[in-house]
Amino acid sequence: MKETRIEPQQKTPWWWVPTLYFAEGVPYFVVNNISVMMFTKMGVPNGDMSFFTTLLYFPWFLKGIWSPIVDVVKTKRWWIVAMQVIMTAMLILLTVTLPHPDAATIAGGNTSISIFWFTLVLFIIAAFASATHDIAADGFYMLAHSPSSQAAFIGIRSVFYRVASVFGQGGLVFIAGLIEKNTGNIPLSWQITLGVSAVVFFLITLYHTFALPHSADDRPRNELAGDAGGAAKSNLAELGNSFVTFVKKPGVLLAIAFMLLYRLPEGFLIKLCQPFLVHSTEQGGLGLSTEMVGTVYGVFGVIALLLGGILGGIYSSRVGLKKSLWVMAACMTLPCLTFVYLAIAQPANIVIITIALCIEQFGYGFGFTAYMLYMMYFSEGEFKTSHYAICTAFMALSMMLPGFVAGYIQEAIGYVNFFWMVMACCFATLIVTYFVDRTIDPDYGKKTD
Repeated sequence: MKETRIEPQQKTPWWWVPTLYFAEGVPYFVVNNISVMMFTKMGVPNGDMSFFTTLLYFPWFLKGIWSPIVDVVKTKRWWIVAMQVIMTAMLILLTVTLPHPDAATIAGGNTSISIFWFTLVLFIIAAFASATHDIAADGFYMLAHSPSSQAAFIGIRSVFYRVASVFGQGGLVFIAGLIEKNTGNIPLSWQITLGVSAVVFFLITLYHTFALPHSADDRPRNELAGDAGGAAKSNLAELGNSFVTFVKKPGVLLAIAFMLLYRLPEGFLIKLCQPFLVHSTEQGGLGLSTEMVGTVYGVFGVIALLLGGILGGIYSSRVGLKKSLWVMAACMTLPCLTFVYLAIAQPANIVIITIALCIEQFGYGFGFTAYMLYMMYFSEGEFKTSHYAICTAFMALSMMLPGFVAGYIQEAIGYVNFFWMVMACCFATLIVTYFVDRTIDPDYGKKTD
């Protein structure tokens, strides 16, 4: 039966943009953040936890390779709904198959990651579906409403992606903590939490099945080109050409070094932040409860991160990338000292801990603005979109490389020395900032009235 097309103007973006970007964020944070907290609470050692949860990030690193398939096969709307169905199925399977290690093993911190092999498989399938969903959602956003409407809703989509972050890192972790407190059963607490996320995502998927508009422009490129094979070859040729032109850009090696090293301290820090917060003081951590971590890190920390990003954008638009670069590099690096303080002092005062976390997250949000601006700056030219996609792959790699070894290093040297090592990595940030600063156009990024 032929599908009836509904023109996008008949369905206001308020009906689907907020929920679409909430749906884009939830699986990302479940796979990359909830997994870290869950495995830590299940007693998996930091080394194995960090390594295997970093593996889950691979689909976002590689998604540019299969993005042409989303253009050639079916519509963006079809991909969105199909990937949401798959992610819902994975969340349901994760809920019903989650292993239950015994309490003694969890308390001893000796839980083998091998008992979670099926959990990891389900996470990686969800990760591939989520990364594909990102491609389709961003493409659909540009097709399903007018350019003026796209500009008007760019802030809305960002806000609801962050709402998904609060829901994932704050709400879900808080739920797990409450159940753990009331039952004393850690595996059960995460099983129920995954079940809650499955129900929420099922409702979103059901809603989008009917609420997403049908756009006349949302068609496979093979239909637009009139030749399926030709469209596929064209996409692959375009992909190959974008890589060739990228590596031939002047200063490409310095740009890659900047993209890999600017966030090096945060790359190490992000994998061990939550384990540090929940591990006991005898283990070198702060001994916070799970629900408290959900509140201070998943809610207040995310708000500070968002605020830093907003103010960073305002500041950089006034003075430009070149003048803001050093200020932002300092904000990216110096707040890492808060973790050195927390590891040495191990304060019990939750207000002090929250302030320290907010300072670090605000600094990261503020400093990250320069990183995003530089990727856009370096991508300028004929293949701007493709080159920016390649830059985002290096952005993902900058988090993955430290993540693979962060846990093993921490296990070997302890939390205090690990956070001092993170501070030492700040020199890498400052060195690449020094060299990149000399190549930037002084007027780039300034708002012109």
